[in-house]
Amino acid sequence: MPEQTSDLEPQGIARVRQAASDRGLEIEITERPAANSLNEAAEILGIEPSGIVKTLVVKRSDDTYLFALIPGDRAISWPKLRAVVGVNKLQLPDQERALAATGYERGTIVPVGSTNDWPVYADADIVGRRVAMGAGAHGYSMFVQADDLISAYGATVADISQPLG
Repeated sequence: MPEQTSDLEPQGIARVRQAASDRGLEIEITERPAANSLNEAAEILGIEPSGIVKTLVVKRSDDTYLFALIPGDRAISWPKLRAVVGVNKLQLPDQERALAATGYERGTIVPVGSTNDWPVYADADIVGRRVAMGAGAHGYSMFVQADDLISAYGATVADISQPLG
């Protein structure tokens, strides 16, 4: 059972709200039913799949991490991301390492409120859009202006994705 804050909101949500407030980032958090796919999540939220941004926590060979923000209708491009980061090896950590690196379970990970302030790399396709992301707890989504998020976290914007498939 997730740890709860005193106002019955999951602890991850409270961390997201506090971190957003600390950075002057305007967010909207919405409770939603569980979705079994990206398309179902987009339908529940009333947006296109490209409007959902996946936050991937990526492990570097020196055991540090970074966040990659990828539109829901696209996949991470490892060669592009490695080139932007300037390394020749990156990987997705297992679930336990992802939780240890961020304080969030997979499916809820977001840079906002992460227990570590890892660098953020945002795919160029999210620029100028209002997007939905994880919100630190299952059953919730966070809406934010991508440009405000990029600015608040000093994110590097680059082409780091590719079509799915």
